[in-house]
Amino acid sequence: MAHPRSEAQFHHLRTPRSAAIAGIIFGALFATSIVLLVTAMPTTPGAPWVRGGSKITTALFLAPIAGIAFLWFIGVLRDRFGDLEDRFFSTVFLGSGLLFLAMTFVSMALAGALLAVSRHSSDVVETDIVFFGREVMLHINNVYSVRMAAVFMISLATMWLRTRLMPKPLVIGTHLLAVVLLVVVSFSFWVALVFPAWVLVVSVYILATDHRQPARPD
Repeated sequence: MAHPRSEAQFHHLRTPRSAAIAGIIFGALFATSIVLLVTAMPTTPGAPWVRGGSKITTALFLAPIAGIAFLWFIGVLRDRFGDLEDRFFSTVFLGSGLLFLAMTFVSMALAGALLAVSRHSSDVVETDIVFFGREVMLHINNVYSVRMAAVFMISLATMWLRTRLMPKPLVIGTHLLAVVLLVVVSFSFWVALVFPAWVLVVSVYILATDHRQPARPD
């Protein structure tokens, strides 16, 4: 007859300290994919398709990996709050992060569609469609996706401020960057680089502080 195992025999699942490296992976891959797209897409109507098919293909390959790393980054952030997590701000934080990721994937899928169209259409149709698609991508990124990233940062910084899990300079800097992303209207793809740069800084800080702390007992 099987005997029930005592509670002491079970081990709690814990986030590995190295999981914070997911934020670094996201920051590097997402920034790289943006740079590749910016340098491959035409900037004016009627401009020829820039010889950037390979760049866009590479960006499309990197984007899903960056998205997976971003999900891990969200998990790391939530794990640090533990029992201190506030349901209201956590809902806003998680929802805005998932919306940011969803719109990023939509934008990347649109880039893939443009690449496919350019390979099977005439030069005249190609340049018009590519420029139209570029403008749609720009609006998805800079009007919606960037603002969801700003909401993600604001809600997270507010929880940091209340729980004192992060130093005040990082909290204040996060709030300021988020406000800039929220109110500044810029139709440049380069604006989107602010968010991965911030994720990179936060991840490096988490890794640095976690390695200074003693390991938690099981």
